[in-house]
Amino acid sequence: MITDVTGVLLAGGKSRRMGEDKRFILVGQETLFDRSLTVLRELFEAVCVVIAQDSPSLQADVSVVRDLIPDCGSLGGLYTGLRLAKTPHIFLVACDMPFLNPDVIRHMVQLKDSADIVISRWATRLQPTHAVYGRNCLPVIEEMMTLHNRKIHSMVSHPSLRVCVVPEAEIRHIDHEGRSMFNINTPSDLEQARSVCDPGTGIGS
Repeated sequence: MITDVTGVLLAGGKSRRMGEDKRFILVGQETLFDRSLTVLRELFEAVCVVIAQDSPSLQADVSVVRDLIPDCGSLGGLYTGLRLAKTPHIFLVACDMPFLNPDVIRHMVQLKDSADIVISRWATRLQPTHAVYGRNCLPVIEEMMTLHNRKIHSMVSHPSLRVCVVPEAEIRHIDHEGRSMFNINTPSDLEQARSVCDPGTGIGS
């Protein structure tokens, strides 16, 4: 059990491209929300769920908080989780990633002492909602909000922050098929995720 990092699950509830609330969509026998929460609770002693100020409340046996600053998307969720966490670091993940790999998360958490951000890269793209963030990020996030910059990616190039990028090859060494990096944004993504439950089909098969 990881005690010095808080698991933070972003569950804002706004799913414009899906046309329905992604949190309650079933993949296998569980909702996307429950799948992610189950993994975080297995890994972290402290877990927090962050929802948007205008989203319906969630019933969960962990702390559920609303964004401290509204309408800032994932950056606002990151800020809320980091500000309210009692640990110096958080692991931030979005609830639309149905195949989280505990070993990948543990590996990233182990790198936290050498960086303010430990972020995964997959298919040439950084994955800011599958990353570890330290308290040194708070002033940078506040500065970004003042400048109306809501792109978490911008933090990676900030001169005051130490960043560790975990490359795709390193992730594949643990998660050979890369399922942990898959996220659901569209109905076709959902269809692909559900196909994983069927033998011989799905992501990476």
